[in-house]
Amino acid sequence: MIKEEINLISDTITRPTKEMLAFMMKAEVGDDVFNSDPTVIELQQKISSLFGMEAALFFPSGTMANQTAIKLHTQPAEQLICDKWSHVYNYESGGASFHSGVSCKLIDGNRGMFKSNQLKEVINDPKQYYLPLSSLVVVENTTNKGGGACWDYAELGKIQRICAENGLSYHLDGARLFNALVAKNQTPAQYGKLFDSISICLSKGLGAPIGSLLLSSEENIQKAIRIRKLFGGGMRQVGYLAAAGIYALDHHVDRLSEDHHRATSLGEALKKSDWVAKVEPVETNIIIFQLHKELDEMLFLSELEKHRIRIISMGEGKLRIVTHLDFTDAMLEKVVHVLEHMPI
Repeated sequence: MIKEEINLISDTITRPTKEMLAFMMKAEVGDDVFNSDPTVIELQQKISSLFGMEAALFFPSGTMANQTAIKLHTQPAEQLICDKWSHVYNYESGGASFHSGVSCKLIDGNRGMFKSNQLKEVINDPKQYYLPLSSLVVVENTTNKGGGACWDYAELGKIQRICAENGLSYHLDGARLFNALVAKNQTPAQYGKLFDSISICLSKGLGAPIGSLLLSSEENIQKAIRIRKLFGGGMRQVGYLAAAGIYALDHHVDRLSEDHHRATSLGEALKKSDWVAKVEPVETNIIIFQLHKELDEMLFLSELEKHRIRIISMGEGKLRIVTHLDFTDAMLEKVVHVLEHMPI
């Protein structure tokens, strides 16, 4: 019998495993501001080698890594292009305008993903001096607001070619990129060939307690060190946390498929529920669904909480469930049972 709370609001709520904690405590550390933390250096070299990119930099958060990338690739009064559901637009507190002084041109894509022909239509002609200069394209894989959807790799390639033809930089918000890699049987090196910069989050499906990495050219990463300092992101003996990232990359990537299988099971259970009107396609570890309009969302959430099951509302009538490292098969069985027997 499962007695503890089952928290499915996000994959960010995971806690380090005992094995990860033990590995962290053995880390050799130094002062990372002086580039003298050997474990941080090892993590940065490990991830850049994995993606076939020149260099990487450790950050305390994915938002800071993304905002650093935006500042790297743009100048004030320019414009970045992204999907209307993009994380950099919706969930980073307006940082693009505040930190970099750029506006966002939003594309009306599908589940957080747009097509290359849509991109072509919104790139401003640089000769039209009264328009903001298009300088950066940002894509998010997997898409958070799109329910863990995975971009088509061929389409990403088409977008890369359009960026090259128009002198645009190309950044990947890869907060859940490893979920996409596992789901689509792709490799990090494939993505390293496409993008000018990539951010990778370690504290979601990979299960580290904190941390993200920005990957790019050596020249860009040297500039990023200054921007990270400007943002207040310089860290000292942070190798203990970098060690968690090393452990996660070595031990927690392949197991992401378990999260995906459990999410699929939950999606099927939701489809059978009398409460639920629609379940969006489940590709990775995020399930987004909607209740019948006449039913009370708060009542649905409170019924789940009676069984110590927590999920989250995304607004606009959408509810979200996210599977993760701490969500077990026994917990899955309980949630499925509750969903199947929840009275209206």
